Amino acid sequence: MTTTVLHIDASARNEGSISRINSARIVDDLQPARVIRRDLAAGLPFLTEDFTTGTFADPEDRSAAQAKALEFSDQLVAELQEADVIVIGTAMYNFSIPAVLKAWIDQIGRAGVTFKYTENGPVGLLEGKKAIVTIATGGTPLGSDFDFASNYVRFILGFVGITDVTILDKDGADAAQKAA
Repeated sequence: MTTTVLHIDASARNEGSISRINSARIVDDLQPARVIRRDLAAGLPFLTEDFTTGTFADPEDRSAAQAKALEFSDQLVAELQEADVIVIGTAMYNFSIPAVLKAWIDQIGRAGVTFKYTENGPVGLLEGKKAIVTIATGGTPLGSDFDFASNYVRFILGFVGITDVTILDKDGADAAQKAA
């Protein structure tokens, strides 16, 4: 049994959303002791100058505006750090991920927090976690030349240290298996 699941939905649709239905099924199948729920369609802030400059400032040197700009990001990062498994349900819009999922990625991609720079390049700091991503593509085959969503999500998760990533299409087929 999985201890904690972070369940993220990114589809703009609520009723009848295939990705929401599939992500909920995945979470149910995992039977976690705890679920942290994050519905990105409710909205996320985009990055600002205070956010960006604040991420590179020492925490004790941040201005009040910088600290305020990072509060929500800190909450999203804490959710990721607490989770054993991350389940993401998303639609594919215009061959890529929804803007709100990109906003979440921007909020959690933090140097010194979720990854660090080393002399050998960046290293993810969220190791030991598993991610399951279900993507409703509207007909675009996962792994095709027109799929700019699945590889990007896999790359970003790996960049922050989550390398055990399974990407499923709307029918629950593993995209890696289909591409092989």
